[in-house]
Amino acid sequence: MPEPKNTVAVSFEFFPPKNEAMEKTLWSSIEHLGVLKPRFVSVTYGADGSTRERTHAAVERILTQTDLTAAPHLTCVGASKAEIDEIAREYWDMGIRHLVALRGDPPRNVVAYQPHRDGYAYAADLVAGLKKIADFEVAVAAYPEVHPEAISAEADLQNLKRKIDAGASSAITQFFFDVSQYLRFRDRCADVGIDAPIIPGILPITRFPQLQSFAEQCGASVPDWLTERFEGLEEDAETRKLIAASVVIEQVALLKREGVEEFHFYTLNRHELTFAICHAIGVRRKQVAA
Repeated sequence: MPEPKNTVAVSFEFFPPKNEAMEKTLWSSIEHLGVLKPRFVSVTYGADGSTRERTHAAVERILTQTDLTAAPHLTCVGASKAEIDEIAREYWDMGIRHLVALRGDPPRNVVAYQPHRDGYAYAADLVAGLKKIADFEVAVAAYPEVHPEAISAEADLQNLKRKIDAGASSAITQFFFDVSQYLRFRDRCADVGIDAPIIPGILPITRFPQLQSFAEQCGASVPDWLTERFEGLEEDAETRKLIAASVVIEQVALLKREGVEEFHFYTLNRHELTFAICHAIGVRRKQVAA
Protein backbone atom coordinates (compact mmCIF):
# COMPACT_ATOMS: atom_id res chain seq x y z
CA MET A 1 0.00 0.00 0.00
CA PRO A 2 1.45 3.44 -0.90
CA GLU A 3 2.48 5.65 1.96
CA PRO A 4 0.04 8.56 2.55
CA LYS A 5 1.50 11.91 1.59
CA ASN A 6 1.81 14.73 4.10
CA THR A 7 -1.09 17.07 3.44
CA VAL A 8 0.60 20.18 4.81
CA ALA A 9 4.08 21.68 5.07
CA VAL A 10 5.64 22.73 8.37
CA SER A 11 8.62 24.68 9.62
CA PHE A 12 10.04 25.04 13.12
CA GLU A 13 11.59 27.90 15.08
CA PHE A 14 14.37 27.36 17.60
CA PHE A 15 16.46 29.74 19.69
CA PRO A 16 20.21 29.44 20.33
CA PRO A 17 21.05 27.74 23.64
CA LYS A 18 22.65 29.62 26.53
CA ASN A 19 24.36 26.68 28.23
CA GLU A 20 25.22 23.00 27.85
CA ALA A 21 21.95 21.71 29.28
CA MET A 22 19.92 23.92 26.94
CA GLU A 23 22.08 22.81 24.04
CA LYS A 24 21.24 19.17 24.73
CA THR A 25 17.53 20.03 24.82
CA LEU A 26 17.80 21.92 21.54
CA TRP A 27 19.57 19.15 19.67
CA SER A 28 17.24 16.51 21.02
CA SER A 29 14.35 18.57 19.65
CA ILE A 30 16.03 19.09 16.29
CA GLU A 31 16.65 15.34 16.01
CA HIS A 32 13.05 14.47 16.92
CA LEU A 33 11.43 17.08 14.67
CA GLY A 34 13.90 16.72 11.80
CA VAL A 35 12.37 13.36 10.81
CA LEU A 36 9.20 15.26 9.84
CA LYS A 37 11.12 16.88 6.96
CA PRO A 38 10.22 20.52 7.61
CA ARG A 39 10.55 23.08 4.82
CA PHE A 40 13.07 24.90 7.00
CA VAL A 41 14.08 25.47 10.59
CA SER A 42 14.69 29.03 11.75
CA VAL A 43 17.06 30.18 14.47
CA THR A 44 16.26 33.38 16.35
CA TYR A 45 18.50 36.38 16.92
CA GLY A 46 18.44 38.18 20.26
CA ALA A 47 17.71 41.85 20.86
CA ASP A 48 20.65 44.11 20.01
CA GLY A 49 22.42 41.19 18.32
CA SER A 50 22.95 39.62 21.74
CA THR A 51 22.95 36.04 20.42
CA ARG A 52 24.87 36.67 17.20
CA GLU A 53 27.65 34.15 17.84
CA ARG A 54 25.33 31.53 19.33
CA THR A 55 22.88 31.90 16.44
CA HIS A 56 25.72 31.51 13.95
CA ALA A 57 27.05 28.44 15.77
CA ALA A 58 23.61 26.78 15.85
CA VAL A 59 23.07 27.47 12.16
CA GLU A 60 26.50 26.10 11.27
CA ARG A 61 25.84 22.91 13.21
CA ILE A 62 22.45 22.44 11.52
CA LEU A 63 24.16 22.80 8.15
CA THR A 64 27.01 20.42 8.88
CA GLN A 65 25.28 17.76 10.99
CA THR A 66 21.77 17.53 9.51
CA ASP A 67 20.08 17.63 6.12
CA LEU A 68 17.70 20.38 7.26
CA THR A 69 17.34 23.77 5.58
CA ALA A 70 18.40 26.47 8.05
CA ALA A 71 16.86 29.95 8.00
CA PRO A 72 18.67 32.30 10.39
CA HIS A 73 16.94 35.40 11.70
CA LEU A 74 18.51 38.76 10.95
CA THR A 75 17.41 42.04 12.55
CA CYS A 76 18.04 45.76 12.11
CA VAL A 77 18.92 46.30 15.77
CA GLY A 78 22.42 47.08 17.01
CA ALA A 79 24.37 46.78 13.78
CA SER A 80 25.33 48.92 10.80
CA LYS A 81 24.39 48.08 7.23
CA ALA A 82 27.99 47.03 6.61
CA GLU A 83 27.92 44.60 9.55
CA ILE A 84 24.60 43.07 8.52
CA ASP A 85 25.69 42.81 4.90
CA GLU A 86 28.84 40.98 5.98
CA ILE A 87 26.80 38.52 8.05
CA ALA A 88 24.52 37.92 5.06
CA ARG A 89 27.49 37.30 2.77
CA GLU A 90 28.95 34.84 5.29
CA TYR A 91 25.63 33.00 5.42
CA TRP A 92 25.46 32.83 1.62
CA ASP A 93 29.00 31.47 1.47
CA MET A 94 28.03 28.85 4.08
CA GLY A 95 25.21 27.68 1.82
CA ILE A 96 22.34 29.49 3.51
CA ARG A 97 19.61 30.45 1.05
CA HIS A 98 16.75 31.26 3.44
CA LEU A 99 16.57 34.12 5.96
CA VAL A 100 13.95 35.57 8.30
CA ALA A 101 14.25 39.39 8.21
CA LEU A 102 12.87 41.34 11.18
CA ARG A 103 13.10 44.86 12.52
CA GLY A 104 13.92 43.35 15.89
CA ASP A 105 13.19 44.38 19.46
CA PRO A 106 15.23 46.99 21.30
CA PRO A 107 17.40 45.84 24.23
CA ARG A 108 15.55 45.36 27.52
CA ASN A 109 16.81 48.63 29.00
CA VAL A 110 15.64 50.70 26.00
CA VAL A 111 12.06 51.98 26.05
CA ALA A 112 11.46 52.51 22.34
CA TYR A 113 13.02 51.28 19.13
CA GLN A 114 15.54 53.64 17.56
CA PRO A 115 17.08 52.81 14.17
CA HIS A 116 20.85 52.40 14.16
CA ARG A 117 22.50 55.53 12.82
CA ASP A 118 24.27 53.61 10.05
CA GLY A 119 21.89 50.66 9.86
CA TYR A 120 18.78 49.48 8.11
CA ALA A 121 15.94 51.46 9.69
CA TYR A 122 13.10 48.96 9.32
CA ALA A 123 12.43 45.45 8.07
CA ALA A 124 11.46 46.57 4.55
CA ASP A 125 14.85 48.29 4.25
CA LEU A 126 16.56 45.14 5.53
CA VAL A 127 14.75 42.95 3.01
CA ALA A 128 15.75 45.23 0.14
CA GLY A 129 19.36 45.23 1.34
CA LEU A 130 19.50 41.45 1.65
CA LYS A 131 18.11 40.97 -1.84
CA LYS A 132 20.95 43.16 -3.15
CA ILE A 133 23.49 40.91 -1.43
CA ALA A 134 22.17 37.69 -2.95
CA ASP A 135 18.96 36.03 -4.08
CA PHE A 136 17.90 34.87 -0.62
CA GLU A 137 14.40 33.57 -0.01
CA VAL A 138 13.30 35.98 2.71
CA ALA A 139 10.44 35.56 5.17
CA VAL A 140 9.12 38.47 7.25
CA ALA A 141 6.79 38.93 10.21
CA ALA A 142 3.05 39.65 10.08
CA TYR A 143 0.63 40.59 12.85
CA PRO A 144 -3.02 39.45 12.59
CA GLU A 145 -3.80 41.47 15.74
CA VAL A 146 -1.62 44.45 14.74
CA HIS A 147 1.95 45.14 15.87
CA PRO A 148 1.81 46.76 19.34
CA GLU A 149 3.78 49.78 18.09
CA ALA A 150 1.75 50.36 14.92
CA ILE A 151 -0.31 53.55 14.78
CA SER A 152 -3.21 51.68 13.16
CA ALA A 153 -4.17 48.35 11.62
CA GLU A 154 -4.03 49.92 8.16
CA ALA A 155 -0.54 51.33 8.75
CA ASP A 156 0.61 47.91 9.94
CA LEU A 157 -0.84 46.26 6.84
CA GLN A 158 0.88 48.76 4.55
CA ASN A 159 4.16 48.07 6.34
CA LEU A 160 3.75 44.38 5.58
CA LYS A 161 3.07 45.24 1.94
CA ARG A 162 6.29 47.28 1.83
CA LYS A 163 8.21 44.25 3.09
CA ILE A 164 6.70 42.00 0.43
CA ASP A 165 7.24 44.60 -2.29
CA ALA A 166 10.88 44.88 -1.18
CA GLY A 167 11.40 41.23 -2.06
CA ALA A 168 10.11 39.04 0.77
CA SER A 169 8.59 35.79 -0.49
CA SER A 170 6.40 34.97 2.52
CA ALA A 171 5.22 36.25 5.89
CA ILE A 172 5.02 34.33 9.16
CA THR A 173 2.42 35.56 11.62
CA GLN A 174 2.73 36.25 15.29
CA PHE A 175 1.01 33.48 17.25
CA PHE A 176 -2.76 33.70 17.74
CA PHE A 177 -5.55 31.47 19.02
CA ASP A 178 -8.68 32.98 17.46
CA VAL A 179 -8.73 31.50 13.95
CA SER A 180 -11.19 34.14 12.73
CA GLN A 181 -8.57 36.84 13.38
CA TYR A 182 -6.13 35.12 11.05
CA LEU A 183 -8.79 34.61 8.37
CA ARG A 184 -9.84 38.27 8.46
CA PHE A 185 -6.20 39.30 8.28
CA ARG A 186 -5.58 37.02 5.30
CA ASP A 187 -8.54 38.60 3.51
CA ARG A 188 -7.25 42.10 4.26
CA CYS A 189 -3.84 41.15 2.88
CA ALA A 190 -5.45 39.98 -0.35
CA ASP A 191 -7.49 43.20 -0.56
CA VAL A 192 -4.33 45.36 -0.65
CA GLY A 193 -2.57 43.15 -3.18
CA ILE A 194 -0.39 41.00 -0.93
CA ASP A 195 -0.20 37.68 -2.75
CA ALA A 196 2.69 36.09 -0.83
CA PRO A 197 1.84 33.21 1.52
CA ILE A 198 0.74 34.32 5.01
CA ILE A 199 1.97 31.39 7.11
CA PRO A 200 0.26 30.99 10.50
CA GLY A 201 2.66 31.04 13.44
CA ILE A 202 1.58 28.35 15.90
CA LEU A 203 2.60 28.33 19.57
CA PRO A 204 2.11 25.05 21.48
CA ILE A 205 1.40 26.04 25.09
CA THR A 206 4.06 24.59 27.36
CA ARG A 207 3.33 26.84 30.35
CA PHE A 208 0.25 29.05 30.51
CA PRO A 209 1.78 31.90 32.58
CA GLN A 210 4.62 32.04 30.05
CA LEU A 211 2.08 32.28 27.24
CA GLN A 212 0.34 35.17 28.98
CA SER A 213 3.67 36.98 29.31
CA PHE A 214 4.50 36.43 25.63
CA ALA A 215 1.06 37.67 24.61
CA GLU A 216 1.41 40.83 26.66
CA GLN A 217 4.77 41.61 25.10
CA CYS A 218 3.68 41.17 21.50
CA GLY A 219 0.10 42.40 21.57
CA ALA A 220 -1.56 39.02 21.04
CA SER A 221 -4.83 38.26 22.79
CA VAL A 222 -5.54 35.28 25.03
CA PRO A 223 -9.23 34.38 24.64
CA ASP A 224 -11.33 33.81 27.75
CA TRP A 225 -12.16 30.29 26.62
CA LEU A 226 -8.44 29.46 26.54
CA THR A 227 -7.86 30.84 30.04
CA GLU A 228 -10.80 28.77 31.31
CA ARG A 229 -9.39 25.56 29.85
CA PHE A 230 -6.21 25.94 31.91
CA GLU A 231 -7.87 27.08 35.15
CA GLY A 232 -7.06 24.90 38.14
CA LEU A 233 -4.25 23.01 36.39
CA GLU A 234 -1.31 24.80 37.98
CA GLU A 235 -0.18 21.61 39.74
CA ASP A 236 -1.31 19.15 37.07
CA ALA A 237 1.34 19.05 34.37
CA GLU A 238 0.01 15.96 32.60
CA THR A 239 -3.47 17.40 32.10
CA ARG A 240 -1.96 20.70 30.94
CA LYS A 241 -0.10 18.84 28.20
CA LEU A 242 -3.30 17.13 27.05
CA ILE A 243 -5.22 20.41 27.01
CA ALA A 244 -2.37 22.18 25.20
CA ALA A 245 -2.25 19.52 22.50
CA SER A 246 -6.02 19.54 22.01
CA VAL A 247 -6.13 23.35 21.72
CA VAL A 248 -3.55 23.54 18.93
CA ILE A 249 -4.77 20.43 17.09
CA GLU A 250 -8.22 22.03 16.98
CA GLN A 251 -6.75 25.35 15.86
CA VAL A 252 -4.70 23.83 13.05
CA ALA A 253 -7.60 21.62 11.92
CA LEU A 254 -9.79 24.72 11.56
CA LEU A 255 -7.10 26.47 9.55
CA LYS A 256 -6.67 23.44 7.30
CA ARG A 257 -10.39 23.50 6.54
CA GLU A 258 -9.93 27.12 5.45
CA GLY A 259 -7.29 26.13 2.92
CA VAL A 260 -4.12 26.72 4.95
CA GLU A 261 -1.40 24.33 3.82
CA GLU A 262 1.66 25.51 5.74
CA PHE A 263 2.36 26.14 9.43
CA HIS A 264 5.30 27.55 11.36
CA PHE A 265 5.71 26.23 14.91
CA TYR A 266 7.31 28.25 17.70
CA THR A 267 8.79 25.23 19.46
CA LEU A 268 10.54 26.98 22.39
CA ASN A 269 13.18 24.28 21.77
CA ARG A 270 10.80 21.52 22.90
CA HIS A 271 9.70 18.77 20.56
CA GLU A 272 7.01 16.81 22.40
CA LEU A 273 3.90 18.90 21.76
CA THR A 274 4.94 20.03 18.30
CA PHE A 275 5.64 16.45 17.21
CA ALA A 276 2.29 15.25 18.54
CA ILE A 277 0.41 18.09 16.84
CA CYS A 278 2.16 17.44 13.54
CA HIS A 279 1.30 13.76 13.75
CA ALA A 280 -2.35 14.61 14.38
CA ILE A 281 -2.57 16.83 11.29
CA GLY A 282 -0.94 14.28 9.01
CA VAL A 283 2.71 15.34 9.07
CA ARG A 284 4.38 12.02 9.76
CA ARG A 285 7.83 10.50 10.03
CA LYS A 286 8.83 9.10 6.63
CA GLN A 287 8.75 5.33 6.85
CA VAL A 288 11.74 3.43 5.51
CA ALA A 289 10.83 0.40 3.41
CA ALA A 290 11.89 -2.92 4.89
